[in-house]
Amino acid sequence: MIIRRVFAFLIDLVIATLFSAIPIPVISGLIAFLYMLLRDGLTERGSIGKRMLNLQVTTLGGQQLNYEESIRRNIIFAFPTIFHVIPVFGWILAHLFGLFIYVVELLAMNKNPRGQRNGDRWAGTLVQEGPHYY
Repeated sequence: MIIRRVFAFLIDLVIATLFSAIPIPVISGLIAFLYMLLRDGLTERGSIGKRMLNLQVTTLGGQQLNYEESIRRNIIFAFPTIFHVIPVFGWILAHLFGLFIYVVELLAMNKNPRGQRNGDRWAGTLVQEGPHYY
C-alpha cells in the first residue's frame, strides 16, 4: 500500500503544481498551499489522488476527516508550497524543501507498524484500503 500512497501523493502534488502555474504568483502559491492543506477533507474518502487509487483517510475511530484534521495531517506538505509565491527561486526552494519532507515522511511511514507518517500521528488519522464499489 505504500507504493499506492506515494502515487496518490504524486497525483495530488501534480494538481498543486498545476495550480502554481497560474501566472499571478501570490494567488497561485495560495491556491497550491490551500489544496495541499485541505486535500484530505475535500471529498468523503480523502484527496483526489487517494480516491483514484482506492485509498481512504479516516480518523483512528474510522470517521471521515474534517478540515481541521486535514490541516493537521497535511501542514508539513503544504508549507513548502507557500514558497511558490516567489517566482523561479521560490519554486526551486519549494521543491528542495519538499523533497526533504517527503523523504522524512516516507521513512516514518515505512517504520510505523500501522503505516502512519508523522502527519497521521499528529492528526490521529490512518490511510487504508477504500471501499470497493463493484
